[in-house]
Amino acid sequence: MHEVDEELREIKREIIESRGLVIKTNNLTNALSADIKSIAKRQQTYERRLTLNSATAYVVFVVVVLGALKFAWDARVDAIKVEIEQKAADNERLRKEAREILKRDEDRARAEVKAAQFFELIRQGKRAEVVEQWEAIKKEPLSKAETAAFTDAVEKAKNELALLQFQQAVDKARVQRWQEAATLYEESLKYKEDSSISSSVQLGLADAYRHLGRQRDAIPMLTHLSENAPDKEIQDDALHQLAFCQMDIQAWNDAKNTWRALLRRFPDSHFAPEGRLQLAQLNLMH
Repeated sequence: MHEVDEELREIKREIIESRGLVIKTNNLTNALSADIKSIAKRQQTYERRLTLNSATAYVVFVVVVLGALKFAWDARVDAIKVEIEQKAADNERLRKEAREILKRDEDRARAEVKAAQFFELIRQGKRAEVVEQWEAIKKEPLSKAETAAFTDAVEKAKNELALLQFQQAVDKARVQRWQEAATLYEESLKYKEDSSISSSVQLGLADAYRHLGRQRDAIPMLTHLSENAPDKEIQDDALHQLAFCQMDIQAWNDAKNTWRALLRRFPDSHFAPEGRLQLAQLNLMH
């Protein structure tokens, strides 16, 4: 009987221990379940954050790529615009050069025609036409050789015309046709003001002016010739005519000084006797 009780107590104790073990196991299971739920919840949160970060990173990547593409596209567009503008500028420059070349060719062709016509005038000895047309022809795009040849021909024509007008003026003065003589002298100077005969032309013109009553026009010319003429004979002729012009306008003191200058500078001149006589009369009367 005692053994049965002892077994019952042992069984009871084992049951109690088993129950405690079950309770512990249940508690551990509950704790494990709670841990698993917590871990699962943290995993879900991590996955959502990871997904969000991935989406953000993707969006940022896309934005960066699009920005880079935009900058690259703008740079390419700007480069193409610059290239187009450069090509347009080059095209316009080439067109302008082509127009200039065409214009030069046209101008040169026209100049060659005019040069041929001008040369024909020179060949025919039409000196007046040569001088008259030279101002227009020299503006054309002539070659250096043409310009040099035409310049020499024009200068020769001017000298010949100046000499011809001078000779005709001398003939008119010889028969005292002073107005015609003055006109011819003036034309001679227009053709060649600095020719080798210009001093003689100016002296003849001053003499014509004096006979036409234009002493005040003659006096400046005669004064210049009396001091600057290269030929001394022309200088004493100028002084002689200057003294008479001054007497004509009653500039007595100027006339006296001119006669004195003539006698001092050219004592052996054939005008010297007349100069002494005129000076003496002026001193006596004025």
